[in-house]
Amino acid sequence: MNGYLVPANAKRGTLIFNIFRPVDLIMFSVGAGLSLLLLMITQSSSTLVVILSCLPVGITGLLVVPIPNYHNVLCAIQSILRFYNERRNYIWRGWCFYGEFGSEDKNKK
Repeated sequence: MNGYLVPANAKRGTLIFNIFRPVDLIMFSVGAGLSLLLLMITQSSSTLVVILSCLPVGITGLLVVPIPNYHNVLCAIQSILRFYNERRNYIWRGWCFYGEFGSEDKNKK
């Protein structure tokens, strides 16, 4: 008998620090690098300019924050967009369906 049970957290071994995918870390490091570059280029003492320069690291940081039931915020946004853009037509085949659906299925076979 070669039936192996896979533990629920088997995918965590493929993640970096058991939390991040490589794409997440690349995206966050690009945002942090862009923010550092903007801070070095502007060299302003204005609070508004400093906040605008730190926006890339803030946005990418919020996108890679882990949340329950999804991997992170980016995965949740991708799932929402996929749900609305790739809408499929689901036909109810439960215990109570109309006779017209049942007759269509019989005619197709």
